[in-house]
Amino acid sequence: MLGTSMYGKRILFVILLLGVLSACSKSDHEHTTVLIPIPPPPRQLLTVVSVSPQGNAATATPEIDPTADPKKPLLLFHLENGRIFRTGQAVTINFSVLNAKLKGLGGDFRVRYIVDDDEMKWLDTSQPLSLAGWIPGKHTIRIELIGPDGWPYKNGNANIVTREIIVVKA
Repeated sequence: MLGTSMYGKRILFVILLLGVLSACSKSDHEHTTVLIPIPPPPRQLLTVVSVSPQGNAATATPEIDPTADPKKPLLLFHLENGRIFRTGQAVTINFSVLNAKLKGLGGDFRVRYIVDDDEMKWLDTSQPLSLAGWIPGKHTIRIELIGPDGWPYKNGNANIVTREIIVVKA
């Protein structure tokens, strides 16, 4: 009998294997794709919870870049790198602009900020704002001083400042 000898078992195995493999596609040029649903990552939706007057936000003393000319327009970001926040806690974006007037004060300069490579947002005054809605993990906040020509104003390595923060579960 075919299935009792070792040779017969091998032939039976090959026939079964060919049957299974041929059932996966109708021709040699078609492939079977297995779809496994993968949920999207949680979407972070940040909202401005308050805009406070200058000086009311907790600040870190920023270091002035040694390559920057202190007589030219200069952006200082008052947020320490690597700071840890808890979910539900707002993160305050507090900055100072020296030697330049922002558009909201009758000048030609603007500040833009970008969180986690998301859509850029514009600030035309130097009032701090607080953002809520952070999800746990590492996040980057980049803030830039934009000149009258619409490009970041070059002053040494200053005026484009990136900070990393960490949000942990409360």
